[in-house]
Amino acid sequence: MNYEGFKVQVLSLTDIDLNCYKENQMKRRIDALIKKHGCNGYETFLQLIKKDRKALEEFVTYLTINVTEFFRNPSQWDILEKHIIPLLTQKKSTIKIWSAACSTGDEPYSLAMTLANLMPLVNFQITATDLDKEVLEKAKAGVYSERNLVNLPVEFKEKYMTLQNSNYVVKSELKQRITFKQHNLLKDPYPSGMDLIVCRNVLIYFTEEAKKGIYSNFNKALVDEGILFVGSTEQIIMCQEYGFEPNKIFFYQKKKVVIAISLSCK
Repeated sequence: MNYEGFKVQVLSLTDIDLNCYKENQMKRRIDALIKKHGCNGYETFLQLIKKDRKALEEFVTYLTINVTEFFRNPSQWDILEKHIIPLLTQKKSTIKIWSAACSTGDEPYSLAMTLANLMPLVNFQITATDLDKEVLEKAKAGVYSERNLVNLPVEFKEKYMTLQNSNYVVKSELKQRITFKQHNLLKDPYPSGMDLIVCRNVLIYFTEEAKKGIYSNFNKALVDEGILFVGSTEQIIMCQEYGFEPNKIFFYQKKKVVIAISLSCK
């Protein structure tokens, strides 16, 4: 079986369309995993993940590339806190946020801590989604080791987490502001009415064609003048094509729709 045939089988088995991922990058990752399992090619590896649930879950987790940490790229979070959130709350007191491809939850919890430091908890609601069920369960648990918290401000750690058996656990009042759901950016319906969408360090793995569809869907999911926050290697070239305007670096604002009314005098 060649890679093309393998992609067809993976789509049928996992609902993940490998055609939407950069081929050389993804193929290298899959080949390394096949070697790790001692399989001699795509066909034998496919048989393994069809019969071994644990191997299948590992494969899906491996595909979704879950590299994350609290307050990754701190300077960008500083911009979010000092410029973007005040911009979003100028005209409304309650805001809705979507953390797309949230992985193990570091990002949505970072968002929740930032927002809780600026407004009452009841004034924001975060939807956090990922393709991988396994990492979503970890995110819901909200349990992290010390090494996960390198960039987490000390005051946030003390205020929003508790130490239990050498791990740090997110406090329940913060968890209640986040709803975790499974979501496939390539095929599932997008939520609507979002004031802020955070999707960072994920789209670099997709093809240009796949990214075009995702950017367009993000635009539709945002309210007028809502903000899209992307990763440090994901600046959107020609963002106007998707209905966005640059705001701060790595932040893009949805253009406001202006409805022209024609008045005629008789």
